[in-house]
Amino acid sequence: MSGETDVEIGDAEAAGAVDEAVAAFREGRPVCVHDFDDREGETDLIYPAGAIDADAVARMRNDAGGLICTAFSDAVADAADLPFLADVIDHPAGETEHLAYGDRSSFSLTVNHRDTFTGVTDDDRALTISELGAFAERAADGDAVDAAAFADEFRAPGHVHVLRAAEGLLDERRGHTELGLALADAADRPPAVVVCEMLDDETGDALSTAAAREYAARNGIPFVDGAALVERLG
Repeated sequence: MSGETDVEIGDAEAAGAVDEAVAAFREGRPVCVHDFDDREGETDLIYPAGAIDADAVARMRNDAGGLICTAFSDAVADAADLPFLADVIDHPAGETEHLAYGDRSSFSLTVNHRDTFTGVTDDDRALTISELGAFAERAADGDAVDAAAFADEFRAPGHVHVLRAAEGLLDERRGHTELGLALADAADRPPAVVVCEMLDDETGDALSTAAAREYAARNGIPFVDGAALVERLG
């Protein structure tokens, strides 16, 4: 009997964590998302792309410390004619094998918005990311956007990595790219999110799950596990 109660409580807590994460995302607030211990085993700080400002970029580079990337849904990437980078690199260093955690790379182009200067400052990256979010919103709304329209706004190479989600989202791949976009969909946000891995300043490794939970609690940021997101949103 006690085992059944534990499972029910765990399920209720997981469902509550997902609801809290969706509510935060709907309001444009960040969420900490842990993927799976048998995958990357990492926690990413994730925002809706349209909610990014210079302060959010500063938080990601200072508090998270990983690579700041903007993930598009497959449909938005198709509209902009954005490739998987591994498919178009004409160099022996181009990826030819699966990654250690079993998935293909989601990386597409690196870009700057055309109104940026160097593209790397907090203000510049915030402009690029928020405008990527605006592009995704127009694409999702059915506006006539294409590669030329994308190129009118963005130039490559740049300082913001664009990621391209799997077409089947969580049914096909369960990386932070897809987890974040599933969260955006549940929150009725456009299909563009910003992901940044959380690293440990002392070891340089991925921040432990326990430390990521503590960071989230300390800063009033929802923390949710990938398994719970897949269960509720997949």
